[in-house]
Amino acid sequence: MQAVDIEKELRSTNPDFVVYKPGSLDGSTFDTGNEHFIVFDGPDGSLMTVWTQSTAEGQPDQRIVFARSEDEGKTWPLPRIIAGPVPPAKGGLASWGFPLVSKKGRIYVIYSKHIGKFDTFFHTTGLMEGIYSDDAGRSWSKPETIAMPRSIYDNPDPSMPSNWIVWQKPQRLSGGKYFSGFTRWVSFAVHHKPPIDHWSAQESVVEFLRFENIDDDPAVSGIKISYFAGNENALRVGYPGHPELSVVQEPSVVELPDKRLFTVMRTSAGNPYWSVSADSGQTWSKPEALGYTDTSQKIPQPLSPCPVYKIGDQRYMFLFHNHDGHFRRWGPLDSLFHRRPIYLALGEFRKNARQPVWFSEPKLLMDHTGLPLGAAQRCDLAMYASVTIRKGKTVLWYPERKFFLLGKIITDEFF
Repeated sequence: MQAVDIEKELRSTNPDFVVYKPGSLDGSTFDTGNEHFIVFDGPDGSLMTVWTQSTAEGQPDQRIVFARSEDEGKTWPLPRIIAGPVPPAKGGLASWGFPLVSKKGRIYVIYSKHIGKFDTFFHTTGLMEGIYSDDAGRSWSKPETIAMPRSIYDNPDPSMPSNWIVWQKPQRLSGGKYFSGFTRWVSFAVHHKPPIDHWSAQESVVEFLRFENIDDDPAVSGIKISYFAGNENALRVGYPGHPELSVVQEPSVVELPDKRLFTVMRTSAGNPYWSVSADSGQTWSKPEALGYTDTSQKIPQPLSPCPVYKIGDQRYMFLFHNHDGHFRRWGPLDSLFHRRPIYLALGEFRKNARQPVWFSEPKLLMDHTGLPLGAAQRCDLAMYASVTIRKGKTVLWYPERKFFLLGKIITDEFF
């Protein structure tokens, strides 16, 4: 077995911050799966984070952990498990948690709760469950469930939960209320049969939700949510050669200077797709392949996260791999290996353009050594990431091979 210099691997993407380094390489410490890494502004002025931790993605010890930094991310304590199993216990997964902070300082963490049966994938079927803290994360309420309306994409059996993931942290984008896109995986009971037996051909659509009463500090079960672009109005992008089968996932959403909302999503088409809303996210344009400009070539990207973040009044940054899944010796189905490197393109608002954000030529941001790590032996640098802007400093917080959790300062000089 190849010897691993863990410190060399840790520094291979030249991070400025280290949030978490697993305790083992083989999974014996139950912590070599770290992803869905969301860093956010705490109500007490600190930096806080929640992420999904496990031995490896989709394993039955998947849980939500929380940590807090008092020195702008320079140091982080070991995280605390706030939902899901405490290893070595297994079962009752809690996955894909995301935070909402009320104006009074209550911190909610909402996540997908596994109930012992699944419909699409083991770690995507779940109830919407949540907890809250009124003391900056020192203690948490008992979990409660938030009722989700049934969808035409759900299993006809009402006892089977929906298949959903909120990928990015919700932002106050719609009437000052928290707003986010989410992926809805189509139940295997009602989906179009995929042309190949691979997860990347399983049907999915994109929808949106708005949290209506977070600033009233309700109990978790009393949180009110409006759902947009649901059922027949969900955003769909056809799988190559099979337009009836939609594969579109993981929307990131930003606000434009004219108050429209702009979203970018990953697809199996070899390109990201975009859509725009002129009514605070209630209705959306038909998705189109993302280009650098209205008339340029389309931006290449495999089925991998490609977030867009607002970094100024009319400026955005876009993170992607800059290939369509054909990378070195790998192809579009080799998602554990082709999801690297990471390129960054600067986006600027174009008021009268069809595609309202135009992007610069890409610039390489980072890559690692190519050595697989963790119990799952992952080699991907997928951007299950988040961004904070504090004291004039923009930081990208990213999972590296779904193993390390790191931060990188994005400077003006880089652009």
